[in-house]
Amino acid sequence: MTTHFVHLLDELRRRALRMASLVEDMLQEACDAVFSADESLANRVVVRDRDVDSEEVQVEAEVIRLLALYQPVGSDLRLLCTILKVNNDLERVADCAVNIGERARHLPLHFDTPQLNELRRMADLARQILRDAVQAYANEDPSAAARVVSADDTVDALYGQFIRHLIDEASAAPDGMAAHLDILSIAKNLERIADHATNVAEDVIYLATGKIVRHQSST
Repeated sequence: MTTHFVHLLDELRRRALRMASLVEDMLQEACDAVFSADESLANRVVVRDRDVDSEEVQVEAEVIRLLALYQPVGSDLRLLCTILKVNNDLERVADCAVNIGERARHLPLHFDTPQLNELRRMADLARQILRDAVQAYANEDPSAAARVVSADDTVDALYGQFIRHLIDEASAAPDGMAAHLDILSIAKNLERIADHATNVAEDVIYLATGKIVRHQSST
C-alpha cells in the first residue's frame, strides 16, 4: 500500500482510539453520577453522547471510504473491519452510559439499599473490563483481550446475584419500587457494557491472529 494510505490508516486508528477514550470518560461520569447523586454530571453524560454519535458516523464513513478507494487486503483489511466493528460497540457503550445517567437523575438524593455495594462492584468491574478492552485494542494485544473475555463471566455471575437480592428487597419494601426499577436498569446497562467490551476484545483477537472466537464456549 502507498505511504499516503498508511498515513490515512494511522490517523483513522488514532481517531478511533480518541473516541474510545471519550466513551470511557462517559462511563466514569455516569457511574459517579449514580453514587454521588450528581444531576449535573448525569446531564453532562447525556449531552456528550452527541459527540460520540458524530464520531461514530465519521469513523464509519472513513472506513468505507478507505475500503472503496484502496481495496486493502490482509492485515490492513482486518484492521479496517475491526475499527468498524469496535466503533459500533463503543457507540453502544456510550448509549448504555447515557441510560445510566438518565436513571441516576431519577434516584433519591440519598438512596440506600443493601445491594449498593454489589452495584458499586458491578460498576467497578464494568469500567475495568472496558478499560482493559480498550487497552488491548490500542496495543493489538490478543493475550490481554483473552483475559477480558474471561472476565465477562464474573460480571454475569455478579449481575445474576444482584438481581436475586434486589427482587427479595423489592418484595419486602414495595413502596420503593420506582427506585428499585432504576437501580435494576443501571445494573442491566453495566452488564451490557461488559458484553460490548467483550465484543471489542474478541475483535482484537481477530485483528491480531485472524481467528474468529465469537460464540465459542469459555469452558
